[in-house]
Amino acid sequence: MTEDTETPETASETAPETSGEADLAEALAAKDQEIAELRDRVLRTMADLENTRRRLERDKAEATQYAVTGFAREMLAVAENLKRAVAALPAEGFDNVRAGIEATERELLAIFGRQGIARIEITPGEPLDPNRHQAMIEVDAEQDAGSVVAELASGWTIRDRLLRPAMVSVARAKD
Repeated sequence: MTEDTETPETASETAPETSGEADLAEALAAKDQEIAELRDRVLRTMADLENTRRRLERDKAEATQYAVTGFAREMLAVAENLKRAVAALPAEGFDNVRAGIEATERELLAIFGRQGIARIEITPGEPLDPNRHQAMIEVDAEQDAGSVVAELASGWTIRDRLLRPAMVSVARAKD
């Protein structure tokens, strides 16, 4: 007899080992799948946390940069009233008052500049831009229809954001 032949006793001993190895292989594959899923969840969570951190940093920077927006919007009236005060003074006399008001206006505009607040420059004849202009009235004019004729009130920006649109008169379409 050869040694390679299986006896009924050896055949029954190898069958449980094969089934036990198969169970272990399945359990190992299931654990590998679970590890892969958990690793994917951890990586996604880490990416989400990084995105949240970046968004919060950006929001904080914007909040710091634009914190003065409400105050600046209210101070625009002061700047315009100083300009009106100078315009209302008679041409003769009141030179010291005029100089004082003009100096105050210059200082206020310098402070605006340091805070990133700038006046929107208006050129008569330029097309109406709803992102920078607010049409207040239509007037008969030589310019093309829909173009700016005159500035009624200054517009202002704070850095790259509109603080207040320029209030303008617009050329009416010719009949």
